[in-house]
Amino acid sequence: MFFGNLPDHLILFPTSAPIDARGAVRKAIPFQNGELEIWTAKSPRAQQQGRADVFILRFYGNADRADRWPEAEALMWTDRAVEIWGMNYPGFGGSTGPARLSRIGPAAVAAFEELKRYAADRPIVPFGTSIGVTAALHVAASRPADIAGLILHNPVPLRELILRRFGWWNLWLLAGPIALQIPKALDSTANAKSIRAPAVFLLAGKDEIVPPQYHTLVVNAYAGENRVITLHSAYHNDPIEGAALADLNDALGWLLAKASSAHPPQQSR
Repeated sequence: MFFGNLPDHLILFPTSAPIDARGAVRKAIPFQNGELEIWTAKSPRAQQQGRADVFILRFYGNADRADRWPEAEALMWTDRAVEIWGMNYPGFGGSTGPARLSRIGPAAVAAFEELKRYAADRPIVPFGTSIGVTAALHVAASRPADIAGLILHNPVPLRELILRRFGWWNLWLLAGPIALQIPKALDSTANAKSIRAPAVFLLAGKDEIVPPQYHTLVVNAYAGENRVITLHSAYHNDPIEGAALADLNDALGWLLAKASSAHPPQQSR
C-alpha cells in the first residue's frame, strides 16, 4: 500500500495552468473516458504548399507541455514541409487526468492512431525528449510497420536510472520497488531491442539529469540503424540550435531516405 502510485508522484510533474500556444492549433481526441490534448503547427513550407510532406509526433519531457512548443518547433524545419503534432500526457495541460505512468503508453498509441488516419500514406516520425523517448519507443515497438523512423533526444531508461543512480542511498529498499512498478510499455532498453526502424539520437554531452552513460544504454540496445548527434556542451534542457539543428535537418533527410527505400511506393496497375 505504501508504494501504490508512488512512481507516478515521484516521477511525473503535471501542470494545467494556461500556456500561450501562439499559433498552434488545439485538437482533442477521446481517450479513456476523457480526452487527450494535441497541439499542431505547420512549418512555413507546409503552409505555403497547403499540406505537409512529413509528420512529427512530438512527446515532450516531464514537467513540460505540448502547448508550449509546436509553433516554435515548426520553424526549425525551414527547408521541409513538416507538421508537428505535440501530445500532452494524461493529466498535463488539457488532457484528462489522472497523471499516471501506466497511461503514457496507451495515450501515445492513441495519438499515433489519430495522426495515422489524418496523414494517410505520408511518413510519421515519433520524436521524444527525455521521458518522451519512452513514449516514442513504445509507439515504434507497437506499430513497427507504420513509422518512418525515430528521433530520440536524451533517452532515459527509467528502471536503470532509478536503480543505479538512486538505489545506493536507500540500499535499494525504495528504489527497487519503484523500479519494479515502471510499466513494461516504458522500458526503453527492451523496446529499443525490438525496433528496426532508422533512428536519430541527440545526446547532451553535459546532461545533468540523465547522465550520458544512461543515454548509451538505450543507444547500444537499439536494434535498427541509427545516427548519433552529440551535443557536446549541452545540458539536459538546452534547445537544439545552431550546428546541431543543421545536423538534425540532415539526419531527418537520411532517415526519410532509409524509410523510403525500405517501403517503396506501390506501383499502380
